[in-house]
Amino acid sequence: MARPVTLFTGQWADLSLEELASKAQEWGYDGLELACWGDHFEVDKALEDESYCQGRRDLLAKYDLGVWAISNHLVGQAVCDLIDERHKAILPERLWGNGCPDGVRERCAEEMKNTARAAAKLGVKVVNGFTGSSIWHLLYSFPPVSPAMIAAGYKDFADRWNPILDVFDEVGIRFGLEVHPTEIAFDLYSTKAALDAIGNREAFGLNFDPSHLEWQGVEPVQFIREFADRIYHVHMKDAIVTMDGKTGILASHLNFGDPRRGWDFRSLGHGEVDFEELIRALNHAQYEGPLSVEWEDSGMDREHGAAEACDFVRDVDFAPSAVAFDAAFEE
Repeated sequence: MARPVTLFTGQWADLSLEELASKAQEWGYDGLELACWGDHFEVDKALEDESYCQGRRDLLAKYDLGVWAISNHLVGQAVCDLIDERHKAILPERLWGNGCPDGVRERCAEEMKNTARAAAKLGVKVVNGFTGSSIWHLLYSFPPVSPAMIAAGYKDFADRWNPILDVFDEVGIRFGLEVHPTEIAFDLYSTKAALDAIGNREAFGLNFDPSHLEWQGVEPVQFIREFADRIYHVHMKDAIVTMDGKTGILASHLNFGDPRRGWDFRSLGHGEVDFEELIRALNHAQYEGPLSVEWEDSGMDREHGAAEACDFVRDVDFAPSAVAFDAAFEE
């Protein structure tokens, strides 16, 4: 089993898709996980222009690249979030509009429905992304947070995402939530709560990313075992905890790359994630989809890191055994 090694294009949206595709071929990738921003994959064009999706595939094929998933994290974030000026920076003007929160959330919900339709036209089966959360700001329970307030947040998530997931079901696409701080699900128990809120419907699964669990102290392997049937896509990303007695896990309002932070993302193999154990767990879960590098490391040149990361994933991935090691002793 040779899983495809892909590169998530979200951190490369300053480059044209063709420029990035040329580089990805040079670095040795099998394909790209296309972000729905920059010019990499534009949902509105995919629905308006009958030739657009084939054009994207033809461009990738020119560089011997495939595509197995698209991702619309930025729009998904605004579906459940309490909208403020930060969202204007991540949304296209046609979705931001006049910035009225209700309108922004409604337009972004419709865009996520259209993302499922566009994915079907492109011929992929998974859309990755975020959900946003109306209760993330209540994480630390002071002033006191009642159970009813948290329950209302999960109900808000279900009310906003079930109609979106209805469209995913209609067109045969699955949504993979990247479990992540600021989302309705950010660790194991909040993921269980999110799945319960939508009745565990199959259209909603996970884009597994160990880096966001690692720094929180959540064991990524345990997460895979808990949700083995819900892992629809995998991000390969590393992280490291660097607390030195001066800063804590909340990172002190210091931005990524600041050496004073209590944790940070690292290029693959330069952090603390045990990727061999992850591969063993993914094998046991019978995951056969892409291993998609999401490259983030403020302390390393990104082109060096992306090339090195591709080699790292190929080296760490392996197929499960097809035979018991002591089968020779069986009668």
